[in-house]
Parts: sequence; C-alpha cells; structure tokens
Amino acid sequence: MKARARAARTRVPIVGTALLAIAGLIATVAAGCGGGAGAAPKITTTARAGVAPVPPAQGAYFGAWVPEGTGLHSASASPSPSGSPSDSGSPSQSPSGSESPTPSGKDAGKPGMAPVAGFEQRLGRRLDIVQSYRGWKSDFPGGLEKSVADGNRYLLLTWDGGDTREIVQGEHDDLIAKRARAVKALGKPVFLRWSRDMDKATGQKSVHTAADFVAAWKHLRAIFKRENVDNVAWVWCPTARGFSGANAGSYYPGDDQVDWICADAQPGADYDYRDLSEAVKLFMEWARGRHKPIMIAEFGVPRSYGPRRAEWLREAAKTLQDPQVKAVVYFNSDEQAKNARDRRRSYSVTGDKHAISALRELATTPYFNPRNLPVTSGG
Repeated sequence: MKARARAARTRVPIVGTALLAIAGLIATVAAGCGGGAGAAPKITTTARAGVAPVPPAQGAYFGAWVPEGTGLHSASASPSPSGSPSDSGSPSQSPSGSESPTPSGKDAGKPGMAPVAGFEQRLGRRLDIVQSYRGWKSDFPGGLEKSVADGNRYLLLTWDGGDTREIVQGEHDDLIAKRARAVKALGKPVFLRWSRDMDKATGQKSVHTAADFVAAWKHLRAIFKRENVDNVAWVWCPTARGFSGANAGSYYPGDDQVDWICADAQPGADYDYRDLSEAVKLFMEWARGRHKPIMIAEFGVPRSYGPRRAEWLREAAKTLQDPQVKAVVYFNSDEQAKNARDRRRSYSVTGDKHAISALRELATTPYFNPRNLPVTSGG
C-alpha cells in the first residue's frame, strides 16, 4: 500500500462572476495562479465560436456524469463511460439505498433527465455540462442527448472507440458518417470525447499503438469535416495517471486536431488518501506546453475517504481554479466499484451530506459558474 501522497496545496484567489464568451477566441487569460503555474497560455481551438463549445473568458464550466442510481453492483446494470463498452446511454440502474430527492423542474420529465435534475437540486444550480456515453456501434443521439441539446446545457458525448486499424482502413466509414450527420442534426454545440482513456493497458487490443490511435483520430475528423459538421469541439482525453508511466502524451494527435485537452483524474484506489493536485500534477505540467483549454473529466472523491471527503473537495476547488482549466466534470457514480463493499472506487456523493455540501460550494463558486446561472440553497 502506498503511503498517503502529500501534495503541495496551492491557494488561488476566487475569481469574480465570469461572463460567457461566445465570440472570437480568447487571448491570454490574465488571472494568475499560485504554485508557479503563472498566467495561462494563449488558448487556441479549431472549433467555431458560437457554433461549437468554446472556453469561457474566465473561470470554468461545471458539469457531471450522473447515471441512474449510484452503483453498478447488480448483473443487470449497464456499464458506462469508464466501464466496459455498452450501447446504453443510461448506465447504472442499481440504486445504493441512499436518499435522493424527487426531481422537479421543467426538465425533470424529459427523457433521461430525471437523474440530472435531481443532482442539480442537490447542488442548487443547473449544470453547464451533462455527460452521456455511447458505445462504438451505438445509435445516437438518444433521449438524453436530445434532452440536453434542447435545453441550456452543453452535451459532453463520450463515444467509445473502435478498432483503430479497422477505422483507418475504412471499414467503419459508413458508421462514422452516419453518426457525424446525426450529431450535426442536433444543431447545438457538442463536446465530442472519442475513445477516452486510450492509454490504458486494458484497451490496447483495439487501440493497438499510439500511432494507430492518432491515425484513427485524424480519419474520424476527416469524415466529420467531409460531412460539414461544425458544431463539435473535439476533446482528447487520456488518463491523468498515463502521464506518470504510460506515455499518454504520445497519443496526442496534434494541436490542429484537438480543441480541448482533457484527463480523467480519479485519485487511484491504491492510495489511502491523495489530493487531486497530486493526481493531475504530471498531466498539468504536460498541458502547459499546449495552447489549449483543459477539461478535467471524471474527477471524484472516493467514499473510502469518509469524513475527509469534504476536505478533499475543498482542496480540489483550489487546484481547479487554474487559468488554463476551462471545464470540470464530476463523476457522480459508484459504477467502477468491484462490489458493494468497494468504497475506494465509489465516487457518488449521494447520501453524504457533508460531501454534497462541499461539492455544492465548488459548483456555486463564481469561478465555476461563468454563465452566472441562478443559485439556490440546494436540498
């Protein structure tokens, strides 16, 4: 068992109410950051402002992955973004027994939106980003994607990867073109996170090599371009852990191919306690060399941290107030847990009033509310 990682904690001033940037794109962000990060670099993107998602001028969008229920402890439950491939857009169906408020509001009755609405009630604000998941051969958009696009939230569509060599050989061109047209038909800005965690050893059977992945990424983008899809921002997202040994950076397709750089950043089940700052440290160092907005996706605090979960979230809020971080997405799920007793891989805050309160503090901080959305007391 590794000893507790003692991260150097950086304190950053809270930025005032931020404004939504939908025009032009983004010069150097002037906010400073402690710990030697300095000002953010000039941020560039291939996405069309006002059509595809672009970063806010200040602060960071706040979003979440909110599956039905909070666990994946029954054989009937469907996997999800970090689970095994599935064609389901609503992965976890096995509740943990924790209380959950009856969702209310105008969006609660829309397809797939009840869990999101309930989570937003607890936070006391609407999400900027709602994540969905689809398997490689899935049809989409489905009910949840259409519901998100119909409202005032950005869709983060996590699309599982296929066999990279088959993709490059053109074996899936018809499927890719069909999905490209479907995303275009949504008519709303979409974050597209294709083949996330490509650096994991568990995926190498289909990913093959870094060079194969890069070639497949470029092939997908070429087909989307051929189909005139301009409402997509391409999110490249390995694991944060991959920068400490798996050479995750070798999977990077290039600045002209990526709009947002991202990392999945759970602290790791092999630690008794580990701050988010330590989990993302090497990824952030790598990202400093890219003029791209950063998304921290699927970050979460394990239930095994017990009464220290709230402390972890408050420290995470400081770490994430970085001028290059432009979106954060909480992983409110226990689906990675091996069984109901596995608390090291359980990240849902449902039923933990102290953790919910701390996450609400994060989500309602002006820095993480750049669109100045209405805030309530939660409940």
